[in-house]
Amino acid sequence: MQPFIHLDGRAAPLAIANLDTDQIIPKQFLKTVDREGLGKGLFYDLRFDDQGQEKPDFVLNRPAYAGVSVLIAGDNFGCGSSREHAPWALLDFGVRCVIAPSFADIFYNNCFNNGLLPITLPEDQVHALMDEAKGGNHIFTIDLESQSVVAPSGKRFAFSIDPGRKEKLLKGLDAVGETLQHADDISRFEDRRKLGQPWLERRA
Repeated sequence: MQPFIHLDGRAAPLAIANLDTDQIIPKQFLKTVDREGLGKGLFYDLRFDDQGQEKPDFVLNRPAYAGVSVLIAGDNFGCGSSREHAPWALLDFGVRCVIAPSFADIFYNNCFNNGLLPITLPEDQVHALMDEAKGGNHIFTIDLESQSVVAPSGKRFAFSIDPGRKEKLLKGLDAVGETLQHADDISRFEDRRKLGQPWLERRA
């Protein structure tokens, strides 16, 4: 998993409350467990019309927001089903951070498991960041170590994060990577078990 330490990038305002995981990545894109390529399905029904043509009024289709890496979203982002494809699609599209007043619990947890930083800020601060993101081509700074968001105007917004989750993001550790930090201890335990309980070993 890619570590998250510091990010300088464009931000797009997505002022839609209760944006659920089926809107983030519709069900027709869930046939794969490959994380690559899911970006094409991100917000598909919002980005494209019935003929598959881009809707020019949708924020992520506007040239000024090309290459965004931060989304500034509405309340209860990521509600609905528990599909892990939602953070996968955001990451594949290039989004590394989502800022919102609140997140659905399962989506929030899935973000940390995949290297996507979800930041919760008060609603008035989120609206202030949305205002600064309007027009595009503005660089926002997300610094996980100092737990701060710096807007193009220079305004700084502090956010809270669980220390354990922060440490794992900084180190790029998912659940498997966290476990492998104890690989030597695991190997020693297995060696002791083989000696003390040899009957548990599978016979050829």
